[in-house]
Amino acid sequence: MPVESVFPQLEALLPHVQKPIQYVGGELNSTVKPWDSCDVRWALMYPDAYEVGLPNQGVMILYEVLNEQEGVLAERTYSVWPDLEALMREHGVPQFTVDSHRPVKAFDVFGLSFSTELGYTNMLAALDLAGIPLESKDRGLDDPIVLAGGHAAFNPEPIADFIDAAVIGDGEQAVLDMTRIIREWKAEGRPGGREEVLLRLAKTGGVYIPAFYDVEYLPDGRIARVVPNRSGVPWRVSKHTVMDLDEWPYPKQPLVPLAETVHERMSVEIFRGCTRGCRFCQAGMITRPVRERSITGIGDMVDKGLKATGFEEVGLLSLSSADHTEIGDIAKGLADRYTDDKIGLSLPSTRVDAFNIDLANELTRNGRRSGLTFAPEGGSERIRKVINKMVSEEDLIRTVATAYGNGWRQVKLYFMCGLPTETDDDVLQIADMATHVIQKGREVSGSNDIRCTVSIGGFVPKPHTPFQWAPQLSAEETDARLAKLRDKIRGDKKYGRSIGFRYHDGKPGIVEGLLSRGDRRIGAVIRAVYEDGGRFDGWREHFSYDRWMQCTDKALAPFGVDLDWYTTRERTYEEVLPWDHLDSGLDKDWLWEDWQDALDETEVEDCRWTPCFDCGVCPQMDTAIQIGPTGKKLLPLTVKNAGQAPASSGHAH
Repeated sequence: MPVESVFPQLEALLPHVQKPIQYVGGELNSTVKPWDSCDVRWALMYPDAYEVGLPNQGVMILYEVLNEQEGVLAERTYSVWPDLEALMREHGVPQFTVDSHRPVKAFDVFGLSFSTELGYTNMLAALDLAGIPLESKDRGLDDPIVLAGGHAAFNPEPIADFIDAAVIGDGEQAVLDMTRIIREWKAEGRPGGREEVLLRLAKTGGVYIPAFYDVEYLPDGRIARVVPNRSGVPWRVSKHTVMDLDEWPYPKQPLVPLAETVHERMSVEIFRGCTRGCRFCQAGMITRPVRERSITGIGDMVDKGLKATGFEEVGLLSLSSADHTEIGDIAKGLADRYTDDKIGLSLPSTRVDAFNIDLANELTRNGRRSGLTFAPEGGSERIRKVINKMVSEEDLIRTVATAYGNGWRQVKLYFMCGLPTETDDDVLQIADMATHVIQKGREVSGSNDIRCTVSIGGFVPKPHTPFQWAPQLSAEETDARLAKLRDKIRGDKKYGRSIGFRYHDGKPGIVEGLLSRGDRRIGAVIRAVYEDGGRFDGWREHFSYDRWMQCTDKALAPFGVDLDWYTTRERTYEEVLPWDHLDSGLDKDWLWEDWQDALDETEVEDCRWTPCFDCGVCPQMDTAIQIGPTGKKLLPLTVKNAGQAPASSGHAH
């Protein structure tokens, strides 16, 4: 039976809301399939506003991977702003997809991608608007399977009550495997109901079903153990790793937004994973090993993507793009190819030690010369050893001097505050570093008209990193430390004017810390915040620290634990962590040793260029580092023979 579009009811509400275009759908390269021609249907959500959610690579890739399959459809949904939410509740309009405005409740799977924990309240709003019971235990046969993915899903315990399943790691193959299992179960007439299909998913070893595990606690509030409560359910659930990115050249047809979004460009992921080993960086730890896309694979994706979209900028994405073995050739090849089209290239941010002026010149050859962004992360040499960010101040000054000397006028430096073992002095040295940068810049450029912006984020300890045991700095201490730094920068009569200072106060970081290292008891907090009106917690204007604090105090009181227990408390080696039964491939003992190395201020090299350090990923996940060079060059494109398949690229292992 076809499912009716709710657009007629929705359309009447759109004149009364801000930016109605974001709810209309019909973007270039979007896909609408007939409902009845498909037997497995996915609703994919990035739980934030359209302008943030639409450019999200993860959702875009899965949308395309699923829609390429015969008999499968995928549609997208995003969080609606509070103005539309109120009207939808008033007029009985359910959460809908933007592609064909079908109700989310009608789909088989409702998959949410969480890149940050601050999207949890938006998930509850979407479930409620969709008419899907908030807690998995209350759902019936006709409710969708609610699935969490994305980086925050590596510890899904805080949302365990609200989701049916979680997948950790790369989604491309995982969604296809899940689709097959759901299709077979439906074809058999849905035997054993909801429980049976979840059990089949759990038995693969790669889908985590929270309801199939019981958590036992010690008298002091720590976890005693996590135990499967069904037979055939694995003790540990493994992450998914896609090998050979050239086999997954997505997105081939990137979506072009109708409304303004945060990134107006076409993005290509040039490699996945990172082995730099920055101890604070969850993304680098959970996405190992490094897998590079070949230079020819990247060239093909850029060519097809630009033809399909008309964008004028290409973002070369990865955790540390300048580390690609062939980054110089990639940048030069693309700049040569698109000289006449004025296509700009960009890297998200550049490591100080991987930056060179040739690369920078290639990147800006056809586009505009905007500022350069570097992330030293720590203000002092000592703290950079603690976090394993091996960049000396000399490296930074030398790099910046080259940039200012070659005509750049603006440099942005990114740091963190609240890192383990940090003191006021470590943070105050950020001001000295910025001063030296301006000093050097004026010297080499012969001009006073240069800027350096210092941007500071609060450090949040994350699961599956060496800092998962570390105490977090309280919001009050973070704010006090940053106030001292601000005063030092502003008090500098000679250079202070040239230094911009941007920082986030410590409050959202503490809430993020509570959610990132929380266990199942935190679900009560999230629900209380949602019921009190919490939405869009990642947006400063919607975030309420007081609301989170009141709900945390109330919801955790029965358990005998509190905010500080989850955030500012240091963990010990013996403690069972809420995510220990989710296997990111990293050996827990290796992470602990790296934590001890951090406390001793010992640096560890990048295993791409040195012998293996036994982090555990490659043997355990049956994977390996895949890097070039392929020895190929990106030649300027000639007209290709229409209809001829491109030759497959060489693989370097």
